[in-house]
Amino acid sequence: MTTINRRDFLITASAAAASSALAAPATNDTKIAPLANRTKEIKRISLAERQRRIAKAQQLMGENKLGAIAVAGGTSLQYFSGVRWGTSERMFIMVLPAKGDPFFVVPAFEKDRAVEQIEMGPFGKNFQVVSWEEDDSPYQKMAFMLKERGLATASVGIEETTDFVFADGIGKAATSAKITSATPVTAGCRMVKSAEELGIMRFANDVTIKAFEWAYKQIKEGMTREEFNGLIQAGHAQQGYVGSAMVLVAEGSALPHGTIKPQVVREGTIILIDGGCTVEGYRSDISRTFTVGGKATDKMKQVFDIVQRAQAAALKAAKPGAACESVDAAARKVIVDAGYGPGYTYFTHRVGHGIGMDGHEWPYLVKQNTRPLEPGMTFSDEPGIYIKGEFGVRLEDDMVITENGAELFTGQSKSLDQPFVNL
Repeated sequence: MTTINRRDFLITASAAAASSALAAPATNDTKIAPLANRTKEIKRISLAERQRRIAKAQQLMGENKLGAIAVAGGTSLQYFSGVRWGTSERMFIMVLPAKGDPFFVVPAFEKDRAVEQIEMGPFGKNFQVVSWEEDDSPYQKMAFMLKERGLATASVGIEETTDFVFADGIGKAATSAKITSATPVTAGCRMVKSAEELGIMRFANDVTIKAFEWAYKQIKEGMTREEFNGLIQAGHAQQGYVGSAMVLVAEGSALPHGTIKPQVVREGTIILIDGGCTVEGYRSDISRTFTVGGKATDKMKQVFDIVQRAQAAALKAAKPGAACESVDAAARKVIVDAGYGPGYTYFTHRVGHGIGMDGHEWPYLVKQNTRPLEPGMTFSDEPGIYIKGEFGVRLEDDMVITENGAELFTGQSKSLDQPFVNL
């Protein structure tokens, strides 16, 4: 079973209607040259990079007194092992000890497919696969292996997105082990990106901003949000990647994660788009707010200016050693001082979230998070002002913490009628 958030739900709900625009955006007479396929431009994460991740994970296990971590299907499994495996009612799990080689507990009928992927990863042939038949208990298999590896009484960290039924089953079978959280290890590795990761993330952001620009050149009055999202999807697809956006129009833009009400593009109304793509497992997340026809009101322009200054303030505050909460505070001060306060009254969410293989991951730029920033951490920088019944403005770019400060992967939006730097 997969989990879907509200923004992804809105994007998915419009996908069927938007699919026709992917094939041929007949809703617009403007002829725009297609974007070039870019799939040959990107390099995959190397085996040496994954081996460094394994070594760091084992180091962090030692520091946190964990005997092993258990990682089921999902992004953390892919991060460490290179194995792409979804979740289902059948447990597939990697157990990585603090010392020694990993073992995998897998459904018996999936064993060949599992081994095929594992052998392509950082472990080479240095792993063990334990399979279980449909009438076996995978939890007992795992408990047996923990005992075989001398980990029967060890602290075993469970990756945080693991289904409860798996964590509960492991705990009931491995009764002498201490079941705890693996987050100090998984987050400890994943929240600081390597040069290889940052290269992929920059590329993913560039793919999305080009798709947004391409779609923007073709927008016109009367388009539905599904049709415009179809253009955004097409812009990503032409470059060789899957991407899309939530499209919010007029008063719908005052709801940060949108509304299911039908919306149509009109000249002079606010349009807010929020989306991204995935490249080699890494996500982009960009928002742009603009009007069509150059008929923005003075109030719209004023709000845009405030949000733009708030985004710049957050970027300036983001630097090594600064507390995560200080970045949110810098953006929020601009907005509150401009009369859109107090607190979360109009700027209703945190200024940013960590981003990488998951669209939202550790750490978060929010009040009371005192974790200091480190070079290589990546975040969204997305302040907003939302005036219910009227409109909302959000500007979002992804940023990386550098040795001396922070920088955006994409250029900051200019204005409501010039949302893209290159236009």
